[in-house]
Amino acid sequence: MIHESPLGYLLGIEGMALLRAFTGAHGREFTEARIAEIRKFLDDPRLADAAVDVARVDPVAGYRIWSATYDGPNAAFDLDEPILHEILGAIPAGDALDAACGTGRLTALLAGYGHRVRGVDSSPEMLALARKKAPGRAFLDGDLDRLPVADDAVDLVTCSLALTHVPALGPVLAEFARVLRPGGHVVLSDIHPDSVARGVVPPVRLPDGSPGRVTTYRHGIGDYLRAALAAGLRPRRCEELTPEPDDGPPPAPAEALGPWDVWPWVLTDLAPEAARAASAGLSSMVIWHFQAD
Repeated sequence: MIHESPLGYLLGIEGMALLRAFTGAHGREFTEARIAEIRKFLDDPRLADAAVDVARVDPVAGYRIWSATYDGPNAAFDLDEPILHEILGAIPAGDALDAACGTGRLTALLAGYGHRVRGVDSSPEMLALARKKAPGRAFLDGDLDRLPVADDAVDLVTCSLALTHVPALGPVLAEFARVLRPGGHVVLSDIHPDSVARGVVPPVRLPDGSPGRVTTYRHGIGDYLRAALAAGLRPRRCEELTPEPDDGPPPAPAEALGPWDVWPWVLTDLAPEAARAASAGLSSMVIWHFQAD
């Protein structure tokens, strides 16, 4: 179980903002405003008893629930797709594998670039949607560390928004290397470890209405690199994607606490100035391009 306290989250946001001020990013007025806001939150009866205990949900079960709404709106797609287009558009068409293909977002993209592409995923519900999005493509049930693909079978492996759900990167990167031909490419896109640390973990409602979060692991940037090098994959490119800053005045704090389903995002609306300061310049996604020896 995860114990999620909105008061604790807000105090954490305020603390991150105060650390930014402590190192010179903001002045005395900002610091005093943050301390006053902390006092207000501590006295707010809405926050005093709002904590919930949240179940950790296996990714297969979690994506069964999430599949119906996964494709939109999804801000991660808007952020990573320009870079993915740039990288994938420069790789010659060949045999491609979309690992953890989900609803077929990258499968369709690869097909548009002329690749002979197949998708693999462990969620039957996501695969059903992928078959509709990319008809005529082969879709297989399988896990990232046991791909139902022969050795040296593909020229390109893509994997998007999935590696944060595996406990260790080494076995997965080794499996990607196994199915690659010499000189083949691996292109990965995922939630940045800093975002995972800040609570960007998919929420779901379980069949009984209770809250859950899809099991998620924080892999550091060095973890990706070490796993890739051990598998014989050398880095070609790494992009840490940061959303465009909002330079306008922060909105007035919201009054409604909001439903659990939109924590922690809705909570930042209660402290918009602190939230903006706490996240300024921090990356929310990471993209890797590796190539086999």
